[in-house]
Amino acid sequence: MNIKIFNAGYCTCPEHLAIQNGRWKNIRFPAMFALLEHPQLGRLLFDTGYSHRFFEETKSFPNRVYRWLTPVTLREEDLAIHQLASMGIKPNDVDYVLISHFHADHIAALNDFKKARYIFLPQAYEKVRSSHGLNAFSKAFLPGLIPNDFDERSVPIKIQQSILLDGEYAPFKTGYDLLGDQSIIAVELPGHAFGQMGIFARQSNDLFFFVADATWLKRGIIQNSPPHKIANLLFSDPAEYKNTLGKLHDYQNNHSSVHVIPSHCEETLAQYIPSLSL
Repeated sequence: MNIKIFNAGYCTCPEHLAIQNGRWKNIRFPAMFALLEHPQLGRLLFDTGYSHRFFEETKSFPNRVYRWLTPVTLREEDLAIHQLASMGIKPNDVDYVLISHFHADHIAALNDFKKARYIFLPQAYEKVRSSHGLNAFSKAFLPGLIPNDFDERSVPIKIQQSILLDGEYAPFKTGYDLLGDQSIIAVELPGHAFGQMGIFARQSNDLFFFVADATWLKRGIIQNSPPHKIANLLFSDPAEYKNTLGKLHDYQNNHSSVHVIPSHCEETLAQYIPSLSL
């Protein structure tokens, strides 16, 4: 596969909320998405980043609080559709969108890809699909970001068809072969959001591990350091979050050549996105 990494906008937040002993200074958290071009199965996106629809869905209470807590900056040229267009890729050329979890900064542009099919862990969507108002807001979920024909275009992962993983993926023992050729392996990364998934994706001799929001900063993995305790209010299961972070710490220590990429770590993403300046 050919893998390219982008960001569609960013929000800001004090660093000390993202990692223990962090600075009180506001830092940027880019909203990453990735393009995976498979030689047989076409073009896939991992998440979508922000879109203008995010601002439409956060105009009124309670969703407006979402925008207050994490102020978002999004330029027109940062939209996923425009960045892909610069490569000659039209919205209808995207065959699949892999959804790590259903927080707004990961699904805001789903409506831009009218022909894509959606791949996700079924428990992730089941947890939010009936949520509205304050209940949805408490889960960082904006129902209006979900396309009207979402169910018809969805291809939920069949969790009963998990596969055993070899030592290359340890300590992760089971996963899901999304395309049937082991080019993309999904693993469960619970804690931050119910049903969150990360993916291993292979490009030639390089292995990428997109870990979504299992940590917000790469330093969190390296130091095995979770966010400030106040962030537990945002997590589906704080205990599972720490367990997942511990697994990522062990994985990074034992697989230093793998590109481990959190979705919002600017320091990490700047290595792959030339236009992203620190």
